[in-house]
Amino acid sequence: MPNIDLSLEELKKYKGISPNPLDMDKFWQESIQELKKTEEEIKISSSDFQTPICNCYDLTFKGIDGEKIYVKMLLPKEIKDSVPAVVEFHGYGGNSGDWTKRLAYPSSGIAYFGMDCRDQMGNSGENYLRSGNLIRGVLDGPKNLYYRKVYLDSVRLLDIVFKMDQIDKNRVATMGYSQGAALSLVGASLDNRVSKVFAIYPYLCDFKRVWNLDLGEFAYQELRDLFRWYDPLHKREKEIFETLGYIDVKNFVKNLKSEVTMVTGLMDKVCPPSTQFSVYNAIHSQKHHLIYPDFGHENINGLEDILYQWALKIK
Repeated sequence: MPNIDLSLEELKKYKGISPNPLDMDKFWQESIQELKKTEEEIKISSSDFQTPICNCYDLTFKGIDGEKIYVKMLLPKEIKDSVPAVVEFHGYGGNSGDWTKRLAYPSSGIAYFGMDCRDQMGNSGENYLRSGNLIRGVLDGPKNLYYRKVYLDSVRLLDIVFKMDQIDKNRVATMGYSQGAALSLVGASLDNRVSKVFAIYPYLCDFKRVWNLDLGEFAYQELRDLFRWYDPLHKREKEIFETLGYIDVKNFVKNLKSEVTMVTGLMDKVCPPSTQFSVYNAIHSQKHHLIYPDFGHENINGLEDILYQWALKIK
């Protein structure tokens, strides 16, 4: 079998090498308390896009810094009792996609929410950047990290969903690919009410391992850019990786209560398999790992059907 990383036997034991800050839990507890003190300013309106299959809404709220965050909300046509919900987060540099992409969920009696991450290519924020977000704020300490804000956006969205009368509080799930998988896992780690998670080749894991392997492409290229432009002698290397530890997914998942399904392609050169296994091996809740030996960071044959069948079981 082709191999770009550790053997499968070694992967199943790998715990990760990136730092886990000693005050990790305290930092995020304080961050959530800070979030709760800020205004949500939730607004929901009918979208210009409508379909006979479901009701489509534009939902916006404000993040911890007052940034407006946009969410596609699709609800079943007639809700007599509360319904399950899936909250999806998109991949790095993208957006929530077309409305038609997720019509299967509301047509099957499942509410659907798709968040545009701030300052990427959706309707959240103002800058619409494709890259550079991983390292934004890293030289200024953990409170200034871009992903601290995005993680808190995911927490706020989940809280909004849980407060909705139409939603069954016992049947709320998160899902996503890459960056979206990271947000799905972190959101559920910070809000233990989430019942299930489907995380497909998660990004933002075990940064030091990515650096050591020199396998990171695309989004992880920013780590190299950071050192080349701002720390060419690596005088701040230890500090930088310690700061990134505050947003490292593997450092969150010990708190998960959700049932987790994770997907890893063993040929993934964007998010190396060992970085993903560092997350999976740290999860203590019920979990399942779908391992694809011949796939990398790409569309996987049949996976969307598996994802849909998983969502049906939220019911």
